[in-house]
Amino acid sequence: MTVTSSGMSPAPSGRRGATLIFNAGAGGSEHCTPDDLVAALEGIGFSPVYRSTACEADLDAALADAQGAVFVAGGDGTVRAAALRLAGREGVTLGVIPMGTANNVARTLGVQGAPLDVIAAYGRSEVRAFDLGRVEAPWGEDLFLEACGCGAFADVMAEYDPEAGKSPLRAVQALTATLTNFDPSPVALCVDGVPEPEVPLALLEVMNTNATGPRLRLATHADPGDGLLDVVRIDAGAREGLLAYLAALARDEFTDLDSVQVSRAGVVEIPYVGQAFHVDAEVRPPVQGASGRVRIEVWEGALSVLVPVAGV
Repeated sequence: MTVTSSGMSPAPSGRRGATLIFNAGAGGSEHCTPDDLVAALEGIGFSPVYRSTACEADLDAALADAQGAVFVAGGDGTVRAAALRLAGREGVTLGVIPMGTANNVARTLGVQGAPLDVIAAYGRSEVRAFDLGRVEAPWGEDLFLEACGCGAFADVMAEYDPEAGKSPLRAVQALTATLTNFDPSPVALCVDGVPEPEVPLALLEVMNTNATGPRLRLATHADPGDGLLDVVRIDAGAREGLLAYLAALARDEFTDLDSVQVSRAGVVEIPYVGQAFHVDAEVRPPVQGASGRVRIEVWEGALSVLVPVAGV
């Protein structure tokens, strides 16, 4: 991951302005109040302004004129919502305070721990580049922090419908209903302008972070600051059983499986025949009879993110 500037430890005198976005609905938020976070940020040399956001319009207003550090306390959904509003903006650095369930973005950056401990670690930190993925598709344009893909995972998400709220029971039902009759059609990818042979893919994920969804580490070595995306495929003809994939994910050895192929690319083109896609945790539902293409490219250095310096 590329370091774009170094040491942001507090100056001996004076405080730096900052914005704090807090999602009171995130997992673990009941253990830490905005006042706690403000006090902790003040302790490492910031003078934060807390902005309460209850809807998209509130977030637009809170970040419209934000400069300097923007600290986002919440899960991946809150981080995504803020990051998409800050993408491409000069003079803004995103600091993630993980308070969700999966925390895929924070984990990829190595930012883990209780919120107040994370803030304390930001007392000595550096700014790094963080890429995004750009999507052009028949349904419109999208951006993603984690991943965009089709196949088994996207189909399960479409069946589950994240907008209906979290439910372990519905998740199991969606998994069972999807995989029972799952029979993928052949796909002919074009990767960095090079056409690939038509192959039925059980899974196709274009990854920016190493994990997506419920901490599915599908791209173990993905680096969101390397200017490339990891293209993860499962050959349907050579796929192993579900238990083999679950075991490999548990051991963080998913990409070592014989049926899994991973390559890095700047641009990926996927034929669109109306199949379901996901863009991070959002579903683009299947559209029967539709056709076209989905073009995914890396937006290099779209964000600047704050990362604690290890061992300091």
